[in-house]
Amino acid sequence: MMTAFSLSGSERQILSGARCVGKADPNEQLEVIVILRRQADAALSGLIDKLNRNEQVAHLTREQFAQKFGAAAQDIAKVEHFAKQHGLHVVSENAASASVILSGTVAQCNAAFNVDLERCTYSYQHRQKTHQGSYRGRTGVLEIPTELKDIVTAVLGLDNRPQARSHFRFRPPFHPAAQGSDVSYTPLQVASLYNFPGNSGAGQCIALIELGGGYQASDLQTYFSGLGITAPTVTAIAVGTGKNQPTGDANSADGEVMLDIEVAGAIASKANIAVYFSPNTDAGFISAVNTAIHDAQNKPSVISISWGGPESSWTQQAMQAFNQTLQAAAAMGVTVCVASGDSGSSDGVSGGSNNVDFPASSPYVLACGGTSLHASAKAITSEVVWNDGAQGGAGGGGVSAVFALPVWQQNLTVTTESGIKSPLTKRGVPDVAGDADPATGYAVRVDGTDTVIGGTSAVAPLWAALVACINSARSGAGSDTKGTSVGFINPKLYQQQAAFHDITQGNNGNFNAEPGWDACTGLGSPDGTKVLSSII
Repeated sequence: MMTAFSLSGSERQILSGARCVGKADPNEQLEVIVILRRQADAALSGLIDKLNRNEQVAHLTREQFAQKFGAAAQDIAKVEHFAKQHGLHVVSENAASASVILSGTVAQCNAAFNVDLERCTYSYQHRQKTHQGSYRGRTGVLEIPTELKDIVTAVLGLDNRPQARSHFRFRPPFHPAAQGSDVSYTPLQVASLYNFPGNSGAGQCIALIELGGGYQASDLQTYFSGLGITAPTVTAIAVGTGKNQPTGDANSADGEVMLDIEVAGAIASKANIAVYFSPNTDAGFISAVNTAIHDAQNKPSVISISWGGPESSWTQQAMQAFNQTLQAAAAMGVTVCVASGDSGSSDGVSGGSNNVDFPASSPYVLACGGTSLHASAKAITSEVVWNDGAQGGAGGGGVSAVFALPVWQQNLTVTTESGIKSPLTKRGVPDVAGDADPATGYAVRVDGTDTVIGGTSAVAPLWAALVACINSARSGAGSDTKGTSVGFINPKLYQQQAAFHDITQGNNGNFNAEPGWDACTGLGSPDGTKVLSSII
């Protein structure tokens, strides 16, 4: 390699509990995604600042965004030249998403990026069972030529460890003592309890991001028929090597995929549902979101993500690249709803410390937390923070260790479980909430079986469906909003506390619910019609 430069934020450590068992096969083929700087970055930052301040900003079309803020042709050419020097093949280039995908062997990538890829094995717990896994990994930083120093911001895919976990939980085999008898609701019943608008998202497209699993069309037909509604149009979109691949095991990622489709599709039944399947790696995750945001054919106006991992499990370069992608979504008027996690204030990190889940902790997404919902005679009788303990799960929430305090969260406080209040100093999670307790969960169908599922995984598509309904209503509203999506919704919602059911009871581990925003349920669960009227 010529004069090299260590790429900032690319440091990797071996996965906790893993061990390296030898060198990766030098002839193994792999793909990496190279993320580039954008043109007119200062102008994009100015646009995003205006959105954060809730100023009126016209959303850019996908074509306008690509033209103004895509990667420069000369920058892409330099990456292509670098690839040719190292025998790497350019699979694709996308100026709009500022990315170039390269392929080559392990040996070629080792030389190109000055890394030493190894095979690593590890054990992990899933649904109370121990499983064995393996991945191709690296440690330390990676390097790029000095001539790419100010051009390349991230190189992802060399390490293909699983990056995220799905945030759904089946009803546990116990009854939380404080909540009484288990109940379940259809998505339509939850929408009714939350007073969602009467339309069904006509004219909208909801994107679902999936990092594994799949769905059976026959299951969807049976499910929606049982609800007495016409099944929405569902389209599977392959990203990289990802595809709709149901395992037949409801405990697998199939449960996530079916939950997402059935919750979003039941409430916004006239919307198109586009399901983007991608490998569960940092490169695959970002590629899926990029594909959805820049999809000029399906044109989703809202994206639902029910996958994530603790901030500490991500490299800084990956979070920066992901955040860049989410800024693009905001600029183009695409709302991104993300589950906040199912492991309470620790986010499943051992030691009991406070951790939040990413991408829920990005300031450019609507982070969706969890409640336990009880109703009688078609009205809510009680709603508290979802917390079924270590085994049963709890809604994720807390304070980011990475992202600065957004302007729309200024002057808020967090309250610890012991009652100590302190100012919120960085990005607080979640923003909003909804029913997530598996003991008050959603009646769904997975791999031929009717079952009940909860988790904040259900809340992201719930809110995505509400946003689709709002966007549909806006398309028929006055000239100031006609044909426009609500887009980056956070600054608007933080001015509309009256549009929420304020959750003031319970905790998610180290944080307490309090009047107003809190680090358990955010602003609260929605009164959908009030949310609509407040931002129409």
